[in-house]
Amino acid sequence: MKLSPRALTAITVAGLLASANVFAEKVVNVYNWSDYIGDGVIEKFEKETGIKVTYDVFDSNEVLEGKLLAGRSGYDVVVPTIDFMSRQIQAGIFMPLDKAKLDNYSELDTDFLATLAPLDPGNNHGIPYMWGTTGIGFNVKKVAEVLGEDAPTDSWDLVFKKENLEKLKSCGVSFLDAPTEIYAAALHYVGKSPNSTNAKDYQGEAKALLKELAPSITYFHSSKYIDDLAGGEICVAVGWSGDIAQAMADAEEAKNGVEIKYIIPKEGALLWSDMLGIPKDAANVEEALAFINFLMRPDIAAANTNEIWYPNPIPASLENIEQEIKSDESIYPPADVKAKLYTATVKPPKIDRVINRAWTEIKTGQ
Repeated sequence: MKLSPRALTAITVAGLLASANVFAEKVVNVYNWSDYIGDGVIEKFEKETGIKVTYDVFDSNEVLEGKLLAGRSGYDVVVPTIDFMSRQIQAGIFMPLDKAKLDNYSELDTDFLATLAPLDPGNNHGIPYMWGTTGIGFNVKKVAEVLGEDAPTDSWDLVFKKENLEKLKSCGVSFLDAPTEIYAAALHYVGKSPNSTNAKDYQGEAKALLKELAPSITYFHSSKYIDDLAGGEICVAVGWSGDIAQAMADAEEAKNGVEIKYIIPKEGALLWSDMLGIPKDAANVEEALAFINFLMRPDIAAANTNEIWYPNPIPASLENIEQEIKSDESIYPPADVKAKLYTATVKPPKIDRVINRAWTEIKTGQ
């Protein structure tokens, strides 16, 4: 049978499309926190799997959540903190994970998974990536110069007492631009539950405290403080444990005379976990699962921890983690310190609105 030119054209186009699909490059689009993966890890994944990684970064849960709630983010793997992820699960943002395709799932610390299960029932939607605490990093020499040798460097008093912060302003102070975390610390400091669901707690003493402190805070930011603390541009940062450990390592490498210390305040602090999840509208699910599985491999988890100084939930990785890191009690806190840590819970939408409005007032001074 003789085919018409139109039929021949259709067959040719179909053949070209089929060929293109066969040779189409596999990709995974990842959206992670800034400075949060080891050097060479992505390249190693690409070489071993043939999957190309497109990698973007953010520095606040609020930015990530905005993209996820808007839909069609274009990302296949994202890394929210567990309390944010919990409410995003409730909103139907994430697909359940096919654990049968995660060969390394058995490497996860089962006790750690149990602590996350109330926020992710059955641990069905997220894989813990790294965890840490929210505490205080400071320049040892500058803080001593400003506040004296008896400065309360083991306590939230260092940054939550107005008279201390007014003096520290002279050498630079940074707070995380993370309203839920800073508010939790302030609530805890004034004797309220860090997970209060009473709007009056957020509008009362804790808000008054933060508004009083704001004029002495050089800036609110969730990543800039790493370089600034390492370079001596600021002397105090309320920040994440691993970020401050990175700043410490950067200062040591630079040999610039800056000595940085990180503390988990004696009153207690927030323990958090950042999670790996796959949005329900992800285009490359198989590739996303492969990437998550790769990150759970003990040698890869160790490589990440050795680079970014955050502890991971893979016990078998410990043998390959540098001694300096795994013996550091500010990174791997002992049991008595852990006992004073608290975790975040999901807040009702009404409380979220109260926090966000108050945070704007605190930052703008209005």
